[in-house]
Amino acid sequence: MGKSQQTFNKKEREKKRQKRKKEKAERREQRKLEKAEGGKKTFEEQLSYVDEFGNVTSTPPDPSKKKKVKAEDIVLGIPKKEKVYEDPNRTGKVKFFNGEKGYGFIVDSVSNESVFVHINNTLYPIQENDKVTFILEKGPKGPTAMQVNLVK
Repeated sequence: MGKSQQTFNKKEREKKRQKRKKEKAERREQRKLEKAEGGKKTFEEQLSYVDEFGNVTSTPPDPSKKKKVKAEDIVLGIPKKEKVYEDPNRTGKVKFFNGEKGYGFIVDSVSNESVFVHINNTLYPIQENDKVTFILEKGPKGPTAMQVNLVK
């Protein structure tokens, strides 16, 4: 007779498989019992509560910690932004300008923000370190200077 082909690893896998099969049968029996009993949970046992941190719990909140909230204070949706009317006319200094490629950047004197400028938006030829006035508009990639004019 030959040696048995049953190794330790195969025995362990078979034990695990049998254990899972047994647990599955027990769960099936448990569900059958619960179904036969009609799910004997009371309404209060079925309720879930959300605490102040947003976690779901089975305990009801403490009534002494309740806070009064006025209905007028509740904001539904996105709060409206307050309109800030800024003067679109700005002044600044040309930080960089490449005449061959036709673009450059202006540093806004108020916000020290770099603003893109294209040669088509200039009224007169500009160079680096020139003081200019311009109108700030929203471009596809950020703020853009329009109607750029030299300050004398």
